[in-house]
Amino acid sequence: MYVGGAIQAVTESTTISSPGAVEEAGDLMMRFAERTGLVSDLPPQRYLWTDAFAVCNFLGLAQATGEERYEELALRLVDQVHHVLGSYRGDDPRTGWISGLGAQEGEAHPTRGGLRIGKTLPERAGGEPFDEQLEWQRDGQYFHYLTKWMHALNQVWLRTRQPQFSNWARELAAVAHDSFTYADGSRRRMVWKMSTDLSRPLVSSMGHHDPLDGFITCTQLQTTKSTQSSTPRSQGLEDEVADFAAMVTGQDWATADPLGLGGLLADASRVAQLMPLGAFAGSDLLDALLAAAVRGLAGYAQRNDLSDPASRRLAFRELGLAIGLSAVPLIENEVGMRHRHMSRGAEVQEQIKALAPYVALGPEIESFWRHPQHRDARTWSEHRDINEVMLATSLVPNGFLSMHHAGSP
Repeated sequence: MYVGGAIQAVTESTTISSPGAVEEAGDLMMRFAERTGLVSDLPPQRYLWTDAFAVCNFLGLAQATGEERYEELALRLVDQVHHVLGSYRGDDPRTGWISGLGAQEGEAHPTRGGLRIGKTLPERAGGEPFDEQLEWQRDGQYFHYLTKWMHALNQVWLRTRQPQFSNWARELAAVAHDSFTYADGSRRRMVWKMSTDLSRPLVSSMGHHDPLDGFITCTQLQTTKSTQSSTPRSQGLEDEVADFAAMVTGQDWATADPLGLGGLLADASRVAQLMPLGAFAGSDLLDALLAAAVRGLAGYAQRNDLSDPASRRLAFRELGLAIGLSAVPLIENEVGMRHRHMSRGAEVQEQIKALAPYVALGPEIESFWRHPQHRDARTWSEHRDINEVMLATSLVPNGFLSMHHAGSP
């Protein structure tokens, strides 16, 4: 494990992708595109979480290589996801857009009914008994997948400045908030999984980071929104932001789960990038996220999971951590000279220093899963799409993490 007092020592390896890494990521993404029917005649196999990272990867590859074909693939993937996951499954007696909109209006507003997960089995029918193991394979809608897609659409908007992507992201945010949150006395809470048509909860418990995802993502969309919105409903997300802000107040986000830790660090990078634009003013959210990540990383490092063989490891969860760790230098750069003017700026800098001993875990994870022998394990092949796409994100993280063009035009 790398130990040191300054993150700059590993900045180059974690934020600037080498030509070899870019080439490898491009190969991974083109194989994914072929295998899942994006650039082949195979039936489209869309899965919302994986596809959200894939859209960002194509944008990152476009930026890294200057090749327009990658941006074209990002746009093609967005269109395919909307048509496949914005519509009912082929084995569902219902047809058309899950929003219930007609064909023409559905094309104009493909996210207004949310988006399916893309699981292999249909959702649990009403009255069918709950089976916890089986539920993992059943379709429906997850809030934390929807927020990943909102982010992907926002990244497309920031690169292309085509306003429909900003509009679609905010329409998705509005329907997700309305469908997944509910009043519980004087508080609002969330459900973890909803039915495809958003009419009933399938898993009523609240995900640990779901309110946080909602707060940061809605703030991101509000801060970077298009000024050319075509519908009044998508003009603003002020109510949604306020609701999520109330839900996150005073919460502890610490976790020792590697995917959750990576998510905290990626969230922190978004907060750091949005703060200069006026978002999160007077908030201690950045300090809270980094402090939670430091505590979680200490617990994760003590477990020493990275010494296990590939057969006992889940690549996509570890790669989620690697992606988040690659955001630490970005956070440090964003904080930079502004720390004296930030809420809890000194504390934020201390948290960044405390993260330094863990930053090189990212390249360690990435190197392990780049080894062909480790990809022979069943734990890799059973989750090949998500593993390969998130490995590509780890190799070229800027498409997912960087919001260089953020801000209202």
